[in-house]
Amino acid sequence: MGRSAANRRIEKERLAAQKAKEEALQKDYGASAKTPEELSRLTGSNPKVIEAAKTTTTADQGSKPASKPPRPKLNKQEIRKSSKFKQLRYPNKEIHKNTDYLQIDVLQYKPLSLDLTQKNNTIRSLKTSKGNYNKKEDILGSILLPIPQNITSTNSTGWGEDSINPFAAYGLGLVNEAINAKEFFGGIVGAIGGAVEGVKGLVQSGEAQKVSNAFFASNAVNVLRGNTSFEGVLARSTGQILNPNKELLFNGVKLRSFNFSFNLAPRNGDEAEMVKNIIRTLKISMSPSTTIENGNQTGIFLQSPNVFRLKYKTGSNNHQFLNSFVVAALTNVQVNYTGSGTYMTYDDGSKTPVHMVMQLSFQELSPVYAEDYDTESGKTGVGY
Repeated sequence: MGRSAANRRIEKERLAAQKAKEEALQKDYGASAKTPEELSRLTGSNPKVIEAAKTTTTADQGSKPASKPPRPKLNKQEIRKSSKFKQLRYPNKEIHKNTDYLQIDVLQYKPLSLDLTQKNNTIRSLKTSKGNYNKKEDILGSILLPIPQNITSTNSTGWGEDSINPFAAYGLGLVNEAINAKEFFGGIVGAIGGAVEGVKGLVQSGEAQKVSNAFFASNAVNVLRGNTSFEGVLARSTGQILNPNKELLFNGVKLRSFNFSFNLAPRNGDEAEMVKNIIRTLKISMSPSTTIENGNQTGIFLQSPNVFRLKYKTGSNNHQFLNSFVVAALTNVQVNYTGSGTYMTYDDGSKTPVHMVMQLSFQELSPVYAEDYDTESGKTGVGY
């Protein structure tokens, strides 16, 4: 009898210890809607024990809802702007030295801090964003995604037509002389006098006389609501127009944009959780934040979103052929949760869709210049 009583006491103590462990597991993980298998992966415990812990706790509490443990208040802006996160990767497989993929580094946005001061009576050009993100501490984390199936790059420059007639060119020459004169205001007076003498000389010629007649005739007709132009009257009266001296001229730079499409089909619980974290991280990083969380209760200003540095990679090295990127902003995130055209989910705690299609649109912060091809990134493969 003594031995049986001792065995019962040992069994009772073992059950009590097991129940305490189960209650601790339920307290720590029960509110997060994890499956027993997921909790097993997080805690290293037997899934049956975890399931028993949930059942036991629910039975003990009866109809009373389980109270969630209090969560500390977190500063969302501080998490997004300052906190680093571990590398996110889909699919969850080893990267070998010949594996091609797209690496997206999330960077905390930094203003250029423009220096507009003049030195030695020269105007300095504005800075660009290319050299503004060279420090490793700027990287908040990296996202590795499979190489896109549709890879394109488009480089374009702004050109446009421009024209100037002989009279405008004549006036332009006089203005240039006035600007380059030692005495600026004296040059202006001289330019006006030169313009008067030049107009007198032009009017005395036969062609200029026709132009003058057409000019005054067009004004007279318009007074009578004739709705005509100087060029129209000149063409009607002489069959000629002023030589426009048309030319294609460079008029500015253009910023490149890139669109990517990724098929996301999680194969297990780990990949399902990873896909969810990738989508969430991209959405948070592309969103601005208010200044209320910085102690400014008015919320007048908005904090700039994070920016991104993209790299085509082969193993641990940069891809030796595909184009390079300038630091870019994420302008659009579109996720189709029914990638196969029908609603279908896994039977997990999160009801993860079986197939998703994520489309990302990036636009670079700075244009590409010829000097960029002299940098390390510009010398790799086709450059930018």
